[in-house]
Amino acid sequence: MTRLTARFWIDAYLTRLSGKLIPAYVVAHGDDDAGSIVIKLNRLDGQATLYHRTFDLTEDTRRWTILEQGAEAEVDASIMRQRSRDPDLWVIEVEDRAGRHLLDQSGLE
Repeated sequence: MTRLTARFWIDAYLTRLSGKLIPAYVVAHGDDDAGSIVIKLNRLDGQATLYHRTFDLTEDTRRWTILEQGAEAEVDASIMRQRSRDPDLWVIEVEDRAGRHLLDQSGLE
């Protein structure tokens, strides 16, 4: 199976969010080809959730799971720790009071 580049997936994700009028920004630009991606969902109330993609070997599937959740400052600290270990990491911030991130939609796994 051919893998999509990180940049291609991010461009498609940002386009999908834009189509739903959900603001999103590239906070950290990782490796265009193989960089890992984390999505920070900012609910604009001081709380945030950080998602990362995991691979389930038993089911041969990829899914987005919560890496960190809580006060935005704590989530930001987690992102900084991740970036210190992985300079190729992409960080995308989605801002939505309703908590929409679209990661549960088909095609984004």
